[in-house]
Amino acid sequence: MIIFMEKNLKQKLIPFTLALAVILADQITKALIVKFIPIGTVGWAFADDLVRIVYVANKGVAFSLGSTLSQSFRGVLFSFAPLVVIGVVISVYFRNEEFNFFQRWCICGIVGGGIGNIIDRIFRANGVVDFVDVKFFGIFGLDRWPVFNVADASIVVSGILLIVSFIFTVKSAQGENK
Repeated sequence: MIIFMEKNLKQKLIPFTLALAVILADQITKALIVKFIPIGTVGWAFADDLVRIVYVANKGVAFSLGSTLSQSFRGVLFSFAPLVVIGVVISVYFRNEEFNFFQRWCICGIVGGGIGNIIDRIFRANGVVDFVDVKFFGIFGLDRWPVFNVADASIVVSGILLIVSFIFTVKSAQGENK
């Protein structure tokens, strides 16, 4: 029984290497941006301005929502609340035996991205460092997609993959019940 629990725990811990890799990649890229690109400027442009590397400080959350709130309220809402959410997600992660291998990796990608942005909210006075700026060709009325970072990309990609995996899991279970 102890050997089974130890193996099960190891299988649950291994995907956290992705969370650690996301946190490291996120913080290293942000440190490079802060060091080499003045805030509010374009550092590099690629493919005829399709992708730009810029330095934008985001005091809000996704799409700068909440950036006009008071600093103390933002600090609580955008730092403490996400920590609680990540704590709940990790608790569910370890208690749930239904998540498959792929879903566990997706969850850890989301956790790593969340922690990467929380680090900025706690330790960077200007807020979260965003730096990837992509041309969006007027889709949804946007000339450019809102600027993002490695943590944001990890959260979005991992979240989409997790949702898709849940859909396939449900469809597979429904097919087996017929």
